[in-house]
Amino acid sequence: MYNNNIWELAEAWTDGRLNAADRQLLEERKNADPAFAAEFQEAMNMLQSLQGSGEHKRFKNALAQAQKAASLQQEHTIVPKTISLVRNHWRTAAIAASIAIITSLATFSITRHNDKKIASQYSLLRRDLETYKRSQNKIIKDIKEQSTVTPQLEARYTGTGFALTNDGYLVTSYHVIAGADSVYIQNRDGNYYKTHVVAFNEANDVVVLKVEDKKFKFGKQDIPYTIAKSKKKLGARVFTLGFPQDEIVYNEGYISAKNGYNGDSSQYRLDIPAGPGQSGSPVADASGNIIGIITGKESENEATYAVASEAIIDLLNNMPEKNKIKLSSYNKLGKLGREQQIEKMEYYTLAIKVYKK
Repeated sequence: MYNNNIWELAEAWTDGRLNAADRQLLEERKNADPAFAAEFQEAMNMLQSLQGSGEHKRFKNALAQAQKAASLQQEHTIVPKTISLVRNHWRTAAIAASIAIITSLATFSITRHNDKKIASQYSLLRRDLETYKRSQNKIIKDIKEQSTVTPQLEARYTGTGFALTNDGYLVTSYHVIAGADSVYIQNRDGNYYKTHVVAFNEANDVVVLKVEDKKFKFGKQDIPYTIAKSKKKLGARVFTLGFPQDEIVYNEGYISAKNGYNGDSSQYRLDIPAGPGQSGSPVADASGNIIGIITGKESENEATYAVASEAIIDLLNNMPEKNKIKLSSYNKLGKLGREQQIEKMEYYTLAIKVYKK
């Protein structure tokens, strides 16, 4: 019988390797020795908790090492060779196994943390509306029948966009409208207007839209800002307007790196608050020049990333001749205070409403 190792006894009992005679002897010993019975049950409990996992094997290895160390120690001491079921051997093994389990759990926790960190490191700032719960076919049917009236159903995603010209051309992040069946804008007065895609660059995450209503105007005057043709310097103060909620939100900060995520030279890294719904938001310098478009955020260090305005210029330059857009060359915001700058930009900063199957 396995009379020198409680772990072996417990394992043999669990595996059904004890014959009837040995099982009878084990039961008699448990009845005669309450301390032994308690230790045997403790071994059974631990074995059952480890079964079905890699820790079972690791526990056995740790136990074997502990027993080997105990045997070596006994060879150098004057003690009888007969080994009884002493508590110290079991405690040593249990400690070794516990260390193995704790190490494994810590490794698992760290791995899960790192996997989560990698998965959430860079997130796009399109806002996913939880209120999108109605029939998809009815949504598509309803919005296709509308042009300048408020859709009766909730959008699936929202983002932000801003005007390029006063007659209905605007720009936003491509990922906001990717795969959409219909895209609407909502202006400062709360009115909805249907749009269509004119041109896009998926790699740079930029898309130009056009309001379908031929009489549409963003405001009473021409666009008050200009689109910067080159990158601004590190440390430049910037601000943005966007729709992380139903009303427009202002935030300010500065350029913290001239290159964006993973060193992308087509982006900026910004130290500025941003949240879901602000993809496509204009990023302006102190004088009101648009220097970029907010596109994403890195959760680990709270950095916000913006596509540089050069991507807008490049997309416009490569548009078909019939769709060529003439941008404003005169900035009307440079001499204004921030509150006045914001007030004028509000007319040209729009909420993007996306409907898709």
